[in-house]
Amino acid sequence: MTIRPFYVAGEPRTGGGTFDVTNPADGSVIATVGRPSRSDVEDALRIADETFRESQHLPAHARIDALTHISRRIEESLDELSEMIAREGGKPLKWARSEASRAVSTFRIAAEEVRRFGGELLRLDTEEALGARLAIVRRFPFGAVLGISPFNFPLNLVAHKVAPALAVGAPIVLKPAEKTPLSALKLAELVYETALPHGMMSVLTVDGPTAEQLLVPDMRLPKITFTGSSEVGWKLRKVAPPQKRITLELGGNAGVIVHSDADLDHAAQRIAIGGYYQAGQSCISVQRILVQSEVYDSFSETLVKHVSGLKTGDTMDPSTDVGPLINADALERIAAWVDEAKAGGARVLCGGTRHDPFYDPTVLADVTLDMKVCREEVFGPVTSLIRYQTFEEALEIVNDSAYGLQAGVFTKDIARAFQAHREIRVGGLLINDQSAFRADQMPYGGAKESGVGREGPRYAMEEMTEPRIMVISNIPL
Repeated sequence: MTIRPFYVAGEPRTGGGTFDVTNPADGSVIATVGRPSRSDVEDALRIADETFRESQHLPAHARIDALTHISRRIEESLDELSEMIAREGGKPLKWARSEASRAVSTFRIAAEEVRRFGGELLRLDTEEALGARLAIVRRFPFGAVLGISPFNFPLNLVAHKVAPALAVGAPIVLKPAEKTPLSALKLAELVYETALPHGMMSVLTVDGPTAEQLLVPDMRLPKITFTGSSEVGWKLRKVAPPQKRITLELGGNAGVIVHSDADLDHAAQRIAIGGYYQAGQSCISVQRILVQSEVYDSFSETLVKHVSGLKTGDTMDPSTDVGPLINADALERIAAWVDEAKAGGARVLCGGTRHDPFYDPTVLADVTLDMKVCREEVFGPVTSLIRYQTFEEALEIVNDSAYGLQAGVFTKDIARAFQAHREIRVGGLLINDQSAFRADQMPYGGAKESGVGREGPRYAMEEMTEPRIMVISNIPL
């Protein structure tokens, strides 16, 4: 048996145990990965802390060169990484390739932001009593970063933690998802090709309880950036010492409004992608579709046509749209929620059946707002149609959620777009598009149960640093 090592500051180790990484599509074992011991974890923390004493002084050109190199090497490894993403996470190959391409951009954007991340100059001679004073405000990293990433974007969401950390000169200890660690391990190899100190990155393939017990409380990692479920994220915030800075990118149950003046076919096409492209396993996937009454029937018919045309099956087939669920537990939960909705009067317009490890792309109608498929995060290929009368009613329904990550509005009325931007309590609003769009330079994050803080290279760099002001007195102005 060949054991895939994890990395402590560039050193491959196999630790004290192993676990298997399986392909969700067929259950086959694609890798056996080493499990870090407590001493491995301690080494990674100690080295990260020691490395920060050096890395906080890294010049901008060294960070830019490293980030640019990693971006180029990801692009050169695009086919290998795309196949790896598809096999470990069950993501259809065309979406896996899209993710790998986005990771290229994430590192390139981070390199560009280093050039602009220079602080600001403030004049303080605005009152006579202040005299001749000038202030320089610069941002400095808190220290080493703990990054915890989810299974659904095993490369690019790792990139959104690693690239900003390297950009500000902060070492990062990464805990990838147990189900999908291979992309992160490959990325680490590319990081170690650079001239950065190897202590800038360690990848610890520990389980969740170990991360909670050993990594989250340790003040040698004063910054945490976590992407995952709301339940786990808020729990980690309680476990973490109060002095720690923490970014939480958590769940959602995105609402998308289709108003009567919208291009209905365009809206249906985009929603058919946004609700199902990741088998719904994305925190910004479309879940609640609010349609104005006068176009409800025609839109529903158009949407069902597009959703029914999605191809489910072999993840390595470039024409496949929808892949498998990540595991049997996810299948069981989604099937139970749909059955519960049906028992409560919901109608299945298409889908509604499971063919393990797949769940057919499903559209529900006649749902009530208290059903789990509306209240909770489905995280599967299920959307629900909701009828509304006025635009103001639709805004209220979208806001009637514990979550607030992203939302969409299809309308040709610019006034309605600005009204929605002002009134919908989410981190991101898409006009004439569905909620699952994300460009990697965007500020990305949510409100309410969807988390705190923002990602996107520039915004994550701000989250990993603190501003310090230096006031210079008695100087000629």
